[in-house]
Amino acid sequence: MARRIEITLEKRGVSCVAELLDDLAPKTCEALWQALPRGDNAFHARYANHEVYTLVSPFANPEPGLENPTILPIPGDVLYFFFPPGTIPIPDVREAAYSTGMVDLAIFYDRDNFLFSPTTGPVPGNRFATITRNLEEMAQACDNIWREGFIGEKLVFRRME
Repeated sequence: MARRIEITLEKRGVSCVAELLDDLAPKTCEALWQALPRGDNAFHARYANHEVYTLVSPFANPEPGLENPTILPIPGDVLYFFFPPGTIPIPDVREAAYSTGMVDLAIFYDRDNFLFSPTTGPVPGNRFATITRNLEEMAQACDNIWREGFIGEKLVFRRME
């Protein structure tokens, strides 16, 4: 039986369920599973398109490296990115990002995503889970973040046992 996680936008009160892809990204799945719950401020992507993500302190030891990588996620994909120290320019997290690096946990809620940075080029992420329940309501909440803003919103990942 696949392990499952709940992903919640706390302020909007919307959750979805995702199944871990243990067979395709075993190191990423195990590191995340052992570190849950995890979450922080939610952000909406500028370049990738239909992505909502949170930045958290690194938790994998060692980092899993690329597993099941993609630069073209589809609706329902859940990705893990590790950004080494000094590579995250967001002012709210810059200090932590410069000392330890950051992990980006992201959900993709609609089509036509392309993980490309204008400064560094393609940005592959580890596809470690697939949303299997309540994607439609989560997509509406994520689109609401795009239209109304993400101030005060938190994206949280928890185990489902």
